Amino acid sequence: MTLAEQRRPAPGQGRVAGKVAIVTGAGQVDGPGIGTGRATATLLARHGAALVLVDQEPARAAVTQKEIEQAGGRSIVVEGDVTDAADAERMTNSALEAFGRLDILVNNVGVSRPGSILETDEQTWAQLIDVNLKSVYLVSKFALQAMISGGGGSIVNISSIGALRSIGFAAYSAAKGGMISLTREMAAQHGPQGVRVNAIVPGSIQTPRTLGAARLLGTELEDVQGRAARVLPLGQVARGTGWDVAYAALFFASDESSWITGQVLAADGGASVTIPAVALAGLDRQG
Repeated sequence: MTLAEQRRPAPGQGRVAGKVAIVTGAGQVDGPGIGTGRATATLLARHGAALVLVDQEPARAAVTQKEIEQAGGRSIVVEGDVTDAADAERMTNSALEAFGRLDILVNNVGVSRPGSILETDEQTWAQLIDVNLKSVYLVSKFALQAMISGGGGSIVNISSIGALRSIGFAAYSAAKGGMISLTREMAAQHGPQGVRVNAIVPGSIQTPRTLGAARLLGTELEDVQGRAARVLPLGQVARGTGWDVAYAALFFASDESSWITGQVLAADGGASVTIPAVALAGLDRQG
């Protein structure tokens, strides 16, 4: 029996039973659908993990905590700024104080603004790099130390299709692309210490923040969803949600992926495997 097989939960147990996880951006904002943070935290809890729910707005994380506790899970809320080193350290310390260990980190925080570099001022550029990329460095830095001391762990970074395809968000895409490079660096450097690091690339998915992104682009949510449905390979048969990201994160967090590190998994309905000409041809056929 391999080590991975020994670690797998017995029938009836959760896929991350007994593990402790930090999920940043674990709160729920207003809008239709479920956020990736709330979905991921809830799913990890359903599968046996104890959760540290991090959010700058604790009331948002409390929504997730209530759902977890109603299902019999364990969680604490930690208010914090992922771009602040002291707060980042406190997140890991809170996990250790409350649950005695740390096995999983999901770097889920993200903020976006549309625009080319000509349309992006220096302040906005710095903010998006800090929130989307510096946060991964800071939170992971302290989480890694705890994971290494505990014998290993799994870090899951939530990137974006903007890291692979142009979406009209220059600063955001640059940061999310940097996240993929950082994922691979951490995977190579800390694999020998038992820490796996992987990234998920969400594409067009329905979360509460999708409505805000549509408005920033000067369009309606229904129009965005309609275009995605027409051009994505899976657009006619399914619609992506926060749960699609959550299930990918659960796999990377579990020992089922114990031989996988430094990888990028696209949960994008096929956006990363097609090109505009093919998508337009599909529209012509449908028309």
